[in-house]
Amino acid sequence: MTTQLVAPPAARRTAARRLTTRVGRVRELGIVVALALVVIPTAIVNPRFVQPQSLRDLLLNASIVALLAVGQTLVVITRNVDLSVGSVLGLSAFLTAQQFADHPGTPVIAGIGFGVAVGLACGLLNGLLVALGNVPSLVVTLGTLYVFRGIDYALAQGKQVNAANLPDALLDLGSARILGIPILVLVTVVVIAVAAVYLRSYRSGRELYAIGSNPEAATLAGIPVAKRTLTTFVLSGLVAGLAGALWVARYGTVDAAAGTGLELQVVAAVVVGGVAIFGGSGTVAGAALGALLLGTITSCLVVLQIPAFWQQAISGALLLSAITVDRLLALRLAKALRTTEGTSHA
Repeated sequence: MTTQLVAPPAARRTAARRLTTRVGRVRELGIVVALALVVIPTAIVNPRFVQPQSLRDLLLNASIVALLAVGQTLVVITRNVDLSVGSVLGLSAFLTAQQFADHPGTPVIAGIGFGVAVGLACGLLNGLLVALGNVPSLVVTLGTLYVFRGIDYALAQGKQVNAANLPDALLDLGSARILGIPILVLVTVVVIAVAAVYLRSYRSGRELYAIGSNPEAATLAGIPVAKRTLTTFVLSGLVAGLAGALWVARYGTVDAAAGTGLELQVVAAVVVGGVAIFGGSGTVAGAALGALLLGTITSCLVVLQIPAFWQQAISGALLLSAITVDRLLALRLAKALRTTEGTSHA
């Protein structure tokens, strides 16, 4: 009679977690390599591309998309998607700018907080419809994408808020630097770090991965799936609201079209950054690197005087490649995990 020695469940979970982490790091390293392959040839053709001011502009241009990608990552990890982030940013940006224009004495922090509150309200609506209404997130956020944009146009009525109507302190926030690094970039890095710690070190953050991996199993395990899903949409809206307020500081002039089309860039950045479109894996750092990669490609095409339509073609190709790689890695990872579990028996 053969005796089977079964490894403790905790040991199997630890092995699985280590394997998943290793795969994630490999994917993030791949993005860094891709960045190098894009930047180095461009710098050879035009050395000014890697000058400090050019690099600062590159980071600034990618910071808004990277910020939105943080909130989107939380949603996608749970096997959902938020297509309304561009419209939430636009609505938040216009209302924030209008608040400063109508009330010149508004403190900068209070004005930014107002923009964050607008985004939070939009995210709460999305979350309630998805989590409590059991409506697919693709349908909900596709609808609210148009609803929020329609509200934005209705409020704007064809008008725009110009930089002359905004406080200097806010505009300085969009151009100021600390130790040579733009403040907007530092804000983005802080948000990325906070989200990364939340996903890695807090139980509620780790439960998002369980929900994305298998929602039914997560429910049976006692995880409050609806509550966690609602939280991700609220956080996504909150971050989009912050991005809208920072958009005002970055560009000064704001109209109802602000942020149009950004949702597709954000989803592409998240998927290219290694966040599984099927949920259950990925990191905010990888998503931010994906945003930087797409932004860098855009800048390189401009420097190399390549037609702009190639940007969309390349972004689409990267998105398809990332989804394909993600699926292949998921299959390999599942096989490796089964092998790990099998070797736990003797």
